[in-house]
Amino acid sequence: MSEGRPISRFPIPDPSALPEDVRARMEAVRAKTGFLPNVFLALAHRPEEFRAFFAYHDALMERPGGLTKAEREMIVVATSAANRCLYCVVAHGAILRLRSKNPRLADQLATNYRRAEITPRQRAMLDFAMKVALASADITEADIEALREAGFSDDEIWDIGAIAAFFAMSNRLANMSALLPNDEFYGMGR
Repeated sequence: MSEGRPISRFPIPDPSALPEDVRARMEAVRAKTGFLPNVFLALAHRPEEFRAFFAYHDALMERPGGLTKAEREMIVVATSAANRCLYCVVAHGAILRLRSKNPRLADQLATNYRRAEITPRQRAMLDFAMKVALASADITEADIEALREAGFSDDEIWDIGAIAAFFAMSNRLANMSALLPNDEFYGMGR
């Protein structure tokens, strides 16, 4: 934890007092990664919201087909940077470095996705994701058509928009709660 600072403005529950399914999810993540990302602790004080958050997260980020897992993380990093969410940029930047096998990409996307080492198709994806995250009321049929012309199916277009929208909410929760990234994320995939 960054120099003794609390990981959140809100209470962090004693894991032994949590419902079994929440504890089991946390232990599975700890076993897979070697540490427990702070978002799990921060959301665990409200178990119903914890369950709903991670169910939707998994439905978007772990579903087969369409976008690659790296492309999904690209959306998260670029839109989280635009929303100035330290937690999501650092945590998902680490995941992106691992999934893309490109140690530069996450930093490029967090700084200026328009200058990142990405394909024109990925640029179209991120242009749309940014519009969803920052100006969703301005989306038009022309935005959807541009994605179709870039080779995205309607199902993939939905994924791009849904991931950007979900993480816009996640960014706001992380910013509101002053959620700190785990130190472990900073060195991953570098």
